[in-house]
Amino acid sequence: MPVPFEPQDPDYERRVRASFERQAAMTTIGARLAEVAPGRVVVELPYSKALTQQHGFMHAGMIGTALDSACGYAASTLMPPDAGVLTIEYKVNLLAPGRGERFRMEGVVVKPGRTITVVEGRAWAIDQGQEKLIATMTATEMTIAGREGIQH
Repeated sequence: MPVPFEPQDPDYERRVRASFERQAAMTTIGARLAEVAPGRVVVELPYSKALTQQHGFMHAGMIGTALDSACGYAASTLMPPDAGVLTIEYKVNLLAPGRGERFRMEGVVVKPGRTITVVEGRAWAIDQGQEKLIATMTATEMTIAGREGIQH
């Protein structure tokens, strides 16, 4: 069982939720922040025909976008209150088509660091109560401090 992480900011959950609410991209695709814990975030995304590709599956870009946010905010839970996080690299493995009524993206910190944090992401399609793993992500997040405009 993983060792729980200790957040540097006791008010991390409020800070992360407030930052997520300001993210226009998440609002545009209908994503919501479902769970926030030290080193772990869950983002939920309902199916929307407006976000599909030509076969009616949720577009991989939409899944990747929400999964990137889950990973970034998982890293953010462990940051100091005056720091921001930017994704500097990620790799997505698309395992199955995005077919479902809704989707759950989970980001979990693997290795926190002062400057660089590594996060793993998982995306599940949920359809008629059944969950199917449809994508994985490995993301590298960079801590940004003391830079105007990049802060929670």
